[in-house]
Amino acid sequence: MVRCARLASARRFGWAGAVALLAAALVLLTGCSSSPVGDTQTLEDVPATAAPLAGREVFASYCAACHGPGGEGQPDWHISNPDGTVPAPPLNGDGHTWHHGDGFLYRIVSQGGKILDDPSYPSYKGSMPAFGDRLSHEQIIGVITYLKSLWGDKSRGGYLIRESQQIRSGWDPFPAPEEVNTSNTPVEQP
Repeated sequence: MVRCARLASARRFGWAGAVALLAAALVLLTGCSSSPVGDTQTLEDVPATAAPLAGREVFASYCAACHGPGGEGQPDWHISNPDGTVPAPPLNGDGHTWHHGDGFLYRIVSQGGKILDDPSYPSYKGSMPAFGDRLSHEQIIGVITYLKSLWGDKSRGGYLIRESQQIRSGWDPFPAPEEVNTSNTPVEQP
C-alpha cells in the first residue's frame, strides 16, 4: 500500500511524476529477466504452516515433477524448444509468475498453457496441462498460495515481488467458485 501511495503521489508532479512512474514501471518489467535479490527457498525450507498444507501437498503431487521440488523450474525455461513449447518456468520468484494476478495464475493451472496460444505467434505453444478436471477450486487456490510462500523476501527494482503480485491480484483476483469454468474451455483473459 505504501508503494502505491508513493506512485500515486508522483502523478501530482506533472511530467516529472509521469517520467518517474514510467521509470519505475520499466524497472519492474525488466526485472523479469534479472537475478533475484534474496535466497531461493525449497519445498523443504518452507514450513507447512507458512501455507495451506493441502497446497504444499498438491504442489508436491502435481507440480514438482515439472517445476522442481523447490519451484526452481527447468533449465533455460525462457528459451523455446524447437516445437515452440517452453520448459517449465520457475515458480519460486526467480521467473515471472509474480507478474501475474491470482486470477490469471488460476486460469493457467485450471485450463493449462493452451490459453496462452495466440495465432499471431504460431511459434509458441502452451505445454502445461490443464488441472481443472483433477483439482478442486480450493486445491488450485491452495497450490497458488503455497507457491507464493516460496518467494520469501525477493525483490525487483526495490519492491517486494509479493507486494507487486498483490497489487496485480487486486485487478485480477481468484475467481469465485461459481465463476469457475469447469469445461476447460479457454476463456478470454482480462
